[in-house]
Amino acid sequence: MFHDHSHHDHHEHGHSDEGGASGWAFAVRLGFCALLLAAAGLAAAAISVPAGEAVVVTRFGAPTRILTEPGLHWRLPAPVEASIPVDLRLRTTSTGLQDVGTRDGLRVLMQAYVAWQVPQDPARIAQFIRAVRNDPDEAARQIRSFVGSALQVTASSLDLRDLVNTDPAAIHLADLERRLREQVAASLLESYGITVQAVGLERLSLPEATLAATVGRMRSERETVAAERTAEGLRAAAQIRSDAARDARITIAHARTEAAEIEAGSRRAAADINARAYTSDPKLYLLLRSLDTLQTIVGANTRLVLMTDAPPFNVLTDGTGGAAPAAAEPASPPGALSAK
Repeated sequence: MFHDHSHHDHHEHGHSDEGGASGWAFAVRLGFCALLLAAAGLAAAAISVPAGEAVVVTRFGAPTRILTEPGLHWRLPAPVEASIPVDLRLRTTSTGLQDVGTRDGLRVLMQAYVAWQVPQDPARIAQFIRAVRNDPDEAARQIRSFVGSALQVTASSLDLRDLVNTDPAAIHLADLERRLREQVAASLLESYGITVQAVGLERLSLPEATLAATVGRMRSERETVAAERTAEGLRAAAQIRSDAARDARITIAHARTEAAEIEAGSRRAAADINARAYTSDPKLYLLLRSLDTLQTIVGANTRLVLMTDAPPFNVLTDGTGGAAPAAAEPASPPGALSAK
């Protein structure tokens, strides 16, 4: 009996130890599951907003708030609340080559681009989601349509020479881009909540007919410029020749005036010399003057018949230049002239 009782006590004590260990393990497992559930709940309730994005929090499908600040935020777990990311980064959209008409009736192929983004403004973000259901591709498609229409209107107010010209000062592409941006930016902001950062022409080309007309116009403009420059050169050359002739006439007139003044001075000086010579020796003066007169009048082929007893030819007979004696008639030297 004693042995049996001891065995029974030992058996009950073993069952008690096993029950305590099982209860502790169950409590550990239960706590671990609760911890996992809490972590999963926190993970489901956490919202991470990266830079360049916004998050729209919806409650049963209806937007309740828009998170724009980067960082960690919280919401109620699904299915009560959900989050929708919205891309706020800068995007570019190109229209592709588009046939547009100018004011002078010619056709041009243009390709424009638009740099746009959804602003970090909750009201504009909500407007963007309502307009295109947060689909950037749909937004790009509608932007291309807006820009194409605006490009048609803007190009129709300019002539082809305002877009294609050999003179850089006559090209108004910057004005076209400015007007295009004004139209597109206002429409996109009002309709989609999108802000436009830049609008420009990416490509411009001419169809065959327009190219021929443009080449002809450029040739005509160059010929006109060449004719104007030729005429300007001829006018400049004529002006130079006229100025040179005038300067030559002025120079010659000055030279003649100076020559006349020099000649008058020399004559005055000669008259003074003659006066002094005559004063010092009148007979010698008359003789020299007579010889000068003969040298001036008589040349190598001169034939004269004159009286030799009258000045200045009397010097040929008496050699004094005075009156010859009345009693004797001078003999004529060989080759002398005889008087009648």
